Parts: sequence; structure tokens; C-alpha cells
Amino acid sequence: MTVIDAHVHLYPPELNRDPAGWGAQAGETHWARLCTRLRRDGRPVQGFPSVDQLLRDMDAAGVGRAVLAGWYWEKPETCAWQNRFYAACVQAHPGRLSALAVFHPAAGREAALAEVRRAHDEGFVGLGELSPHSQGYGTADPVFGEVLALAAELRLPVNLHVTDPAGKNYPGRVETPLADFARLAREFSGTTFILAHWGGLLPLVDASAAALPNLFYDTAASPRLYAPDVFPRFIKTVGASRVLFGSDYPLILFPDENCPAFAKFLAQIAGTELAAAERAALLAGNAAAVFGLPH
Repeated sequence: MTVIDAHVHLYPPELNRDPAGWGAQAGETHWARLCTRLRRDGRPVQGFPSVDQLLRDMDAAGVGRAVLAGWYWEKPETCAWQNRFYAACVQAHPGRLSALAVFHPAAGREAALAEVRRAHDEGFVGLGELSPHSQGYGTADPVFGEVLALAAELRLPVNLHVTDPAGKNYPGRVETPLADFARLAREFSGTTFILAHWGGLLPLVDASAAALPNLFYDTAASPRLYAPDVFPRFIKTVGASRVLFGSDYPLILFPDENCPAFAKFLAQIAGTELAAAERAALLAGNAAAVFGLPH
């Protein structure tokens, strides 16, 4: 069975060469605080692989396609910079990679909408990972709202970063009130949303949100956040068709790992109490349907 990872991050070589220095120079302080931090034992929380390394890691674990998610940058120019990098990655590896585009309302209405239209014309399959709370604007921002409406028109799903309000604290954590996401789904009912990191367990604490048909969820960073029983519990609540496998690669997911990888997380999923059809939907079918991908 082909596996589609719906939540993978990747960065250009100039960032990979000196992540902390790049973050300081670019003024992307929130990203740097999150992505260059160390674990308690001094090892990094994530790697900074090249495109070729990503493809090798995918091959090693049987991942057929990765959807490259942008980062929720603080500056519009960084968003455009990563979008251009992703466009080149997808052009070079169209059979293996797809991409989501990012934007910042601070670019201004016309520039933000133009960036989204350009990404659509370049073959991007969605928007995200976005985080109004982390990027310094509110979910009621008018430019953000116009982009969400345009996403519906262009049939671009929107991936949003969500933090579990009951989750553990860590450097760079930003609160993302769960009610904001339910409100967005209701206000923009024609837009498909993918709430990252199990949506902070939104449907498990809000039954009305669980019923919203335009809310989907990905499993990004799951081993760092929840026990494996989150899979059957969550799918029992929202249904097997609304959860997408996402790793959050190159985040290092398990304490005994030194490098980012997919295999151990996939093995964890294989051991969960899911029916074969549920597992197939989770690992490929749902992402293929939401993003319009072959599988």
C-alpha cells in the first residue's frame, strides 16, 4: 500500500547550513525558538535534511508521497521564499512530492491573494501550515478571511497549526484557542480545513465541532503528544475518513531516535486497533481525496 505523508517540512540549503544563524538574520525568531531547540539530553529536536535525504528516508519506510507543508513564518517575504523553494522541489520530483503554500496578511490584501493564486497556478495542492496565533494576526483578520474564501473557490484545503490547551509546555509554545477553529469552520463552510496535531483533540471536547463536515485532522507529531490509543479513540469520534497521516518530519518523534525517520511511527500505527480499511484510509486514501492526489 502506498503511504502519503500529509505533513512534512523541508527547508532550503541556506537555512540548513546554519539554522540558528539563518533564523536570527531573517528575523524569524519564533521559528528559531521552536526548531533549533535541544532535547533535555542536548540532542536536537529535529533534523535539517536535504530533498535527497527526504526521498531516501521515504524510500526506507515505504512512503510514496510527501506533502510539503510550509511554515507559519512571521514575515511575508519568508513565506514567498519557501513557496518558491517548494515549487522547485515539486517540479523536480512530481511523482513523490506535493506542496502547500503559505502567506502572511502583512503582505497586504493584493499581494497575499496574488501569492495564493500563483501557488495554485504552480500546482500547489493546498495552503498551510498556517498559524494566525503564531504569525501575529488574529483569526478574524480580514485578509486571512479573504484568503480562506479564495481557498474555497480554488479548492485548496487549508492546514492550520493547533496546540492542545491541555498539552505540556515547551519553549515557543503559543496558545491556539480551540473555539477559533470551530468558528472558522462554520464561517467558511465551503473551505476544507485540516487541523494539525489531531486538532488539539477538538472533536473529543466539543461534540458540535466533531460534526462539522469541513474539518479534517492530521496526526503530525503524534508520538510526542499522545499515546497510541489516540488513533482508535479519535477515529471512533470523527470517522475513519477524516484523519490524515502526517509525521511532522523532520521532527524527531521518539526519544531513542537521533535522526528524523518515518518507519517507527508507521510501525506504531500498524499496531493500533484499527480495521484494515481504516488504516488504509488514514495512511493514503484520505490524503488522496482531500488533496486530489494519485495513490
